[in-house]
Amino acid sequence: MSGPGAGTPRIRADREVCIGAGLCVMTAEDVFDQDDDGLVVLLEPDPPPAARERVRQAVRNCPSGALSLVEE
Repeated sequence: MSGPGAGTPRIRADREVCIGAGLCVMTAEDVFDQDDDGLVVLLEPDPPPAARERVRQAVRNCPSGALSLVEE
């Protein structure tokens, strides 16, 4: 595949870095959750096209930098 948008973004969540702010859940609750300790739980590592912009926003807004998005 080639061209813009050809890659599928994959989310990485580093629970060691997560501070449990919950902004990711508020931004994309269908992709992120929190465990009993408040740490990020990744529900969907390969977000559907409809969720991708919200996921990008969650990655940008994560206060601890625990989230990253890798275009594959």
